Amino acid sequence: MAKFKLKTNKSASKRFKFTKNNNVKRSTANRSHILTKKSRHRKRRLRKATYADKTNVKAISLLIPYK
Repeated sequence: MAKFKLKTNKSASKRFKFTKNNNVKRSTANRSHILTKKSRHRKRRLRKATYADKTNVKAISLLIPYK
């Protein structure tokens, strides 16, 4: 009997990328709107990507099964 294919969650695949060591790379929050009150230094720090917490990696990998 053939196995079923799993569907990839498209919103998760656009938000997260897996690194070589199976860490999950994500963009930082608080960078989309209401930027006038945030300092230049804070906005510059928010440009950089960061890694998702290790407790969330299993849940994200279920959403993106073929990465």
